[in-house]
Amino acid sequence: MRELLILGAGTAGTMVANRLRRRLSPAEWRIRVVDSELRHFYQPGFLFLPFGIYRPNQVVRPKRRLIAAGVEVWEAAAERIDPEHRRVHLATGQELPYDILILATGTQPRPDQVEGMLGDDWGHRVFEFYTYEGAVRLAERLRNWAGGRLVVHISEMPIKCPVAPLEFAFLADWWLRRRGLRDRVELIYVTPLSGAFTKPVASRVLTDLLDHKRIQVVTDFAVARVDNERHALIGWDGREVPYDLLVTVPPNLGAAVIELSGLGDEMNYVPTDRHTLQAQGHSNIFVLGDATDLPTSKAGSVAHFEAEVLTENILAQIRGNPFPARFDGHANCFVETGFGKAILLDFNYRLEPVPGRFPLPWLGPMTLLGESRLNHWGKLAFEWVYWHWLLPGRSIPFVRAELSMAGKVIPAGVWTPETASSMSKR
Repeated sequence: MRELLILGAGTAGTMVANRLRRRLSPAEWRIRVVDSELRHFYQPGFLFLPFGIYRPNQVVRPKRRLIAAGVEVWEAAAERIDPEHRRVHLATGQELPYDILILATGTQPRPDQVEGMLGDDWGHRVFEFYTYEGAVRLAERLRNWAGGRLVVHISEMPIKCPVAPLEFAFLADWWLRRRGLRDRVELIYVTPLSGAFTKPVASRVLTDLLDHKRIQVVTDFAVARVDNERHALIGWDGREVPYDLLVTVPPNLGAAVIELSGLGDEMNYVPTDRHTLQAQGHSNIFVLGDATDLPTSKAGSVAHFEAEVLTENILAQIRGNPFPARFDGHANCFVETGFGKAILLDFNYRLEPVPGRFPLPWLGPMTLLGESRLNHWGKLAFEWVYWHWLLPGRSIPFVRAELSMAGKVIPAGVWTPETASSMSKR
């Protein structure tokens, strides 16, 4: 009996476990998943909890129910990985061997990494919505908030779901207007980036939306500390951003087990081959989801596309064949903009988000890089798709792991010969 071990049973780990269980013989391969958290969270729903769009029980389910029969689930914390002896040491003192190891250990918000962030204002004036508990606490605070200076802040990049802070700002504008509070609130978006988003074309579209909604933007802000007495963000360059209510995205770091095992970079992300998803320097270790150091979004769609590629590559390695699949950095995400509308982004390593239709040319029905009500309903419908289609490891019709150029309109200056050449090879 050969051993396939997966660390992490979040979105990425669950999808790849379910896919591989269907493809590998139970008589030849034992699949184990290790995770200390017993609950599975629909993390895109955290954004909706503070505004009452979703209920708390809508975004959480028991993990065991979501993992295929025939996969062993170990409810324990992985403490250290020993690549030389192909073993994982658990916090319980047990050891698990592996022939193939998949790291799906994710990323976590770490407010302790910013001086003063966990000070007296934490849970009173300072909140986050990247955890279930944090989003629920913020919802409770917003119910009785009468207005003031609301600051939405990103500490540093990369973060899980890089558009979520923008979505929060847009939804806050909508929510405040609906409650008749918008004129009492100064809404400010503070980012370490030089614009609203990491890609120029999308950044221009999103910046225009921020301007239209009267959301002030503070760019290139590197936070040094949170001053709890003066209720202000203090930047390394001396700039200050006062707040009455601060909704922050703390620094995101990879799992401690990666650091303790010497497998990560300075942020505990695993150096990963950007196309094969093999851990650099380790032929029998693979990485997917937020645990990688890949130059693409840490988002559920990326984990989905990676899981498709990784499944084929692991099967090929088992058979002694070359890797047949290459991950191209494909990511897509809906950006809620408030008032029942959303924008859809679809991009990869080479091509930034551009206008067009998705997933079918001319027909769509989704609009790329443009607001539409259908995009909003698509985002809401995705919750059902997530629980019943993606986690079980099924592919979505018309949406491939490889980025499709069908339906995309390439602005001048975006489509370069290098990009065209790289895309034509896929």
